[in-house]
Amino acid sequence: MSTSCPPIAYLVSCYPAISHTFILREIHRLRALGHTIFTASINQPDRPADAMEGYERQEAQDTFFVKAQGWLGALGAMLYWLGRTPIKLASTLRLGLRLGKGGRWLYGLAYTVEAALVARWMQQRGLTRLHIHFGNAGATVGVLVKHLTHCHLSYTIHGPDEFDDVPGQHLPLKMRHANDVVCISQYAKGQLMRISQPEHWAKLQVCRLGVDPLQFSYAQRDAGACAVKLLCVGRLSSAKAQILLVYACARLRDEGLDFSLTLVGEGPDRARIQQAIVQHELGDCIHLTGALNQAAVRVHFEHADIFVLPSLAEGIPVVLMEAMSSGVPCISTPVNGIPELIQHERTGLLATPGDVDSLADQLRRLIQQPALRQSLAQAAHAKVLADFDFNRNVSQLSRSFAGFTCAAI
Repeated sequence: MSTSCPPIAYLVSCYPAISHTFILREIHRLRALGHTIFTASINQPDRPADAMEGYERQEAQDTFFVKAQGWLGALGAMLYWLGRTPIKLASTLRLGLRLGKGGRWLYGLAYTVEAALVARWMQQRGLTRLHIHFGNAGATVGVLVKHLTHCHLSYTIHGPDEFDDVPGQHLPLKMRHANDVVCISQYAKGQLMRISQPEHWAKLQVCRLGVDPLQFSYAQRDAGACAVKLLCVGRLSSAKAQILLVYACARLRDEGLDFSLTLVGEGPDRARIQQAIVQHELGDCIHLTGALNQAAVRVHFEHADIFVLPSLAEGIPVVLMEAMSSGVPCISTPVNGIPELIQHERTGLLATPGDVDSLADQLRRLIQQPALRQSLAQAAHAKVLADFDFNRNVSQLSRSFAGFTCAAI
């Protein structure tokens, strides 16, 4: 498939990043479909080059890092626009000051400077389309880029972070300024409809994320006599609620169930999780790996019997799709978009959010019932193939991009 779509600038808060591998895969697939994609990141990558895989290092080399331009770069960008469109720069600055985080003007000034840098980078490359993943500070910068340049602005909105502070994120204003908005779930679309005026609803379209079944291939688990292997992959944070999984494991251990748990990921909750593991004397059955690359995560999927993600807030986690595609039965919670992926007792099990008893109950069911694990895994795999196939969904995104109408800078 090829496309005559004009080149697109992708702006992400942090790129490449382990937690956002799906964005890198999306960009690579769009390029394979004929799109020309240039990447920009507000922040530097989340790890040094020697910790990246080869394709990530190449992507980092080709990415424009906004904050890395320093004060000289920032001054140069502001002078660049001052010399070309001083009135428009002044109005962009006024808008930026209004969008300062928590009403603090210094944040607004920083957003304006970052927008000037991105806008100059785009103009130097003849880019008239800007696409941004997430509706956070990067999207704020995007609003200012559009105000300064009249570029075509589109977002991919995930949730739930964007919906936690709708006024602080200026989400209604971002919906007004956007030309098109891609929603990864029907839930996200509904939330955006809730906070925006009906005249903007036509901008909203659902285009789901997905996984490549060839990379995460289905394999039936062996229901042998060995300890059941539990796996959780995700940033260690209060939203992912791995601490509740530790508490549930303590109860199951006290009941005499034979299992082990591997926690893959890094984050601010690590110390609290480690303390809980020590407190409940679970060091022999819970192992923390830290952050791992995609290849290492696939190895863990190959050996896992049950995948569990007890989140309190989510979009639709790609890691659940990866587990389901790999044949690992899943336990999660019915928050935000997850019920669009996991239907309770059909394609997985759903525990009540924040309820350790419910989480332990669902874990106990799957640990004790290998036949249930197998039936759920088979249905989950079919669900992913039907609705969350990566290549098919990125092809849908490609068609959407080709249909966008953009204005010239």
